[in-house]
Amino acid sequence: MQSLTEEIQNFSRTRLRKQCTRVTSLSGRRIIETWKGSMITVVEDPTPTKRVLGYVPDTSWDLQVGTVMPYLLLGWSGVDITSSQISHILNVAFGVENVFPDLFIYKTVSILDQPDADVLLHMQDCCDFIQQAHSEKGVVLVHCNAGVSRAPAVVIGYLMSCDGQSFNDAFSLVKSAQPASCPNPGFLEQLRNYKTQTMNGSKH
Repeated sequence: MQSLTEEIQNFSRTRLRKQCTRVTSLSGRRIIETWKGSMITVVEDPTPTKRVLGYVPDTSWDLQVGTVMPYLLLGWSGVDITSSQISHILNVAFGVENVFPDLFIYKTVSILDQPDADVLLHMQDCCDFIQQAHSEKGVVLVHCNAGVSRAPAVVIGYLMSCDGQSFNDAFSLVKSAQPASCPNPGFLEQLRNYKTQTMNGSKH
């Protein structure tokens, strides 16, 4: 008779499938992000694709930017960034290139959307960029691949760190601005702990 550990290992080998995310950049470049357990692989998608400027829209998603603060916007990598007063773009996606470097001031912080990824490791860097843009009277768009997990997590962290908001207040404000926002469970746990760290005056 197998032990519980052996049964779990056998189940994971025979029934659990690899998970993957296919990302198409604005230039048409496609990347496959594959993971199983703690193993993550990123490769170029060999599938032929027509080179187009933009994404095939999914009408079930909110394609508009969400206004968190007058100077702080939240969205995903397929929003129309030319129709807003955006001056700075914080790209926290993985494998999504900055398409208009002549039009906007970019900062790229590549974060994997994995519960065990350390989003707080990048928080100070992201906050500094947002604060700099704000001090320059600019408007910042924070975006990731889908605008659901990474970008909202970064914006929540910014509101907690630089605006003095509690986790609940910051999360509510982000959800109001972009209802689809749903940071993964690992990010949420880190942000709840971040509340304690910032209240105690320490930084991650």
